[in-house]
Amino acid sequence: MTVTWAGIDAGKTHHHCVVIDETGKRLLSRRVANDETELLKLVGDVLDLGDEAIWGIDLADGGAALVIAVLLNHGQQLLYIPGRAVNRASEGYRGDGKTDAKDAAVIADQARIRRDLTLLRPGDELVSELKVLTRHRRDLSDDRTRTVNRLRGHLTEIFPGLERELDLGNVGPLILLTGYQTPAAIRRAGRRRLATWLRNRKVRNADELAARAVQAAEAQHTTVPGEDMTAHVVHSLTREVMALNEKIAETDKLIEGRFRRHRNAEVITSMPGIGVLLGAEFLAATGGDMDAFASPDRLAAYAGVSPVPRDSGKVSGNLHRPTRYSRRLQRVFYTSALISIRCCDESRRYYDRKRAEGKRHSQAVMALARRRVNVLWALLRDGRCYDSIPSVTLAA
Repeated sequence: MTVTWAGIDAGKTHHHCVVIDETGKRLLSRRVANDETELLKLVGDVLDLGDEAIWGIDLADGGAALVIAVLLNHGQQLLYIPGRAVNRASEGYRGDGKTDAKDAAVIADQARIRRDLTLLRPGDELVSELKVLTRHRRDLSDDRTRTVNRLRGHLTEIFPGLERELDLGNVGPLILLTGYQTPAAIRRAGRRRLATWLRNRKVRNADELAARAVQAAEAQHTTVPGEDMTAHVVHSLTREVMALNEKIAETDKLIEGRFRRHRNAEVITSMPGIGVLLGAEFLAATGGDMDAFASPDRLAAYAGVSPVPRDSGKVSGNLHRPTRYSRRLQRVFYTSALISIRCCDESRRYYDRKRAEGKRHSQAVMALARRRVNVLWALLRDGRCYDSIPSVTLAA
């Protein structure tokens, strides 16, 4: 049986495909548009070159989503080779230049000689939706952080005392800034009227917030140049932050609705420290399929919570954090470990034991995250919840 290897250097509008045989001889090199018709023609032409084709690609989503769907829908074996791995492997091939054709040839050759590459599988519809929603929520959260930082910067220009007093992560201070942005405006309103204005808009602790705002206003009687226009910008940015908060809340509801429908939702959220959002991030990062991870060690390595050796010469036992891992999945395990220290006695005992051994806070949390990988992997393998396992699992 003749086997060929096809490497795809994926792009947004076009891909480049190179096909090689078992000797590494190039059989085809073609640039194709990111279009279903052209992609189907490419698949047919590649299959005509041999009895079986094994494909490799350097993207697992984004602009490569269509070509991945086309290949998987036609039963093709598709391997994922991270772009960073392709760049490093390119150094071992002849020539210093970088072209799409060369990258595609490297991908094809790596698919031919390597046995440790990730096999892409048809995605579960719920998991695919969670990938989209969690990515969208992360973008919204980043937009909110940037907008809040700009808001704080402008408010500091004209009213630094108020900026120090307000926690813009809460709704009340944002509502205050929609109506009052300058010291003079707050002094004119006065404490009683300002508190009434806030209560009418259902702000919690309106009296306390009004008192702090008036106190800050009484401490500043200087008018800064450009104050009126800056106040207008502060008002506009405040509205943007509130709109982003609403979008994030709507997205959270969509995420929860889809996550609750997943077959492993109850098992995942039974782990202390993992709620709906972190659970959805876990499914989005892993695909929800533990068959892709033959052991908890593989899952831990993918999550970047398992140290790797970096020995050389007489130096041994030198462990470092890996450079190739899923940062999204590491965030899930690290954040949930932090939370579990406060809400789970077993996790707290394990953390305290690591601290007593001389580990720093971050090292102890990472060690706890590593242990939790074992537990969650076993729960998903057996299909049972955390409450049903012995309480000594983490502390052992």
